[in-house]
Amino acid sequence: MQKIPATVVTGFLGAGKTTLIRHMLENANGRRIALIINEFGDLGVDGEILRGCGIESCSEDDIMELSNGCICCTVADDFIPTMEALLSREEKPDHIVIETSGLALPQPLVRAFNWPGISTKVTVDGVVTVVDGKAVSEGRFAHDVAAIDAQRAADDGLDHETPLSELFEDQIACADMIVVNKADLLDEQEADALAGRLRAEARTGVQVLQASMGALPVDVLLGQGIGAEADMEARHEVHHHHHHDDDDDHHDHEHEHGHDEFESFVVTAPEIDDPKAFTARLSDIIARHDILRLKGFAAVAGKPMRLTLQAVGPRIDSYYDRPFGSDQRETRLVVIGQAGLDRAAIDAALRA
Repeated sequence: MQKIPATVVTGFLGAGKTTLIRHMLENANGRRIALIINEFGDLGVDGEILRGCGIESCSEDDIMELSNGCICCTVADDFIPTMEALLSREEKPDHIVIETSGLALPQPLVRAFNWPGISTKVTVDGVVTVVDGKAVSEGRFAHDVAAIDAQRAADDGLDHETPLSELFEDQIACADMIVVNKADLLDEQEADALAGRLRAEARTGVQVLQASMGALPVDVLLGQGIGAEADMEARHEVHHHHHHDDDDDHHDHEHEHGHDEFESFVVTAPEIDDPKAFTARLSDIIARHDILRLKGFAAVAGKPMRLTLQAVGPRIDSYYDRPFGSDQRETRLVVIGQAGLDRAAIDAALRA
């Protein structure tokens, strides 16, 4: 039985988690997505926003709210029963998305996927940490720290008084993808410097993307295939402080749009001789051109079956799926990345 993938979306109040999820639902391309939302203290406002957006891929029954407090403190009482109820349904979702409260430590939640009865049915596809680019580049963790303190005071069930700086480090340490949201409020240099800093703080191989209004392609957000619950050692909670010498000289920049778009294109090439050499070359091309996703299939000389390829950052999975039959024997790959990919160079390298 194939496990249902679940994506955990974490980040402080106001970073843009709901906007990101809403954009994802509006562009779900027929995927049936179930949502578990843990935004408490604000009378479930996120659930209402998402319910009110009238998207077919997500019906009323597909949105579940955990309003008994911070998800990482109520895993056994609240989260596990909700997951069990979801998994026992006749019509299973294609993907589960969990939006944590802004104060949740992501690690205990990811660990909960090892729980008996859940571990055989569902897996953590990836942890996405959304950060408020403007606030973080100015040395704050959130746009409105007072709102976070109010949220903390409203939650009676919160049993960790983690300082915001440590909570932020935990969210970064657990991430498989970091989304620098509100990138349009930064100039290009600031946005790139922040992305570089976060990349240095995160684990190796973690993708750092810039976005405005949470607009990311669904194919980039979902389908990371990480299996995060099996990799808790690398995502250890942080309980120490790092100090960054942040530049205090900030300017107001006009809104600049343009470095937040994504593009995708298709490369077709003749059949290949050596799949191993081809995937090694792919991984080199991905690293060199900063490609986010690459998927498609290749025709391998002498093999009747298609070789399906899927790459998420540096990781490439491949398997033979079905015979070509009457389809043309060719290699056909979809390349996805942030705007400005060097199409000609990528095309030439893939066809070489």
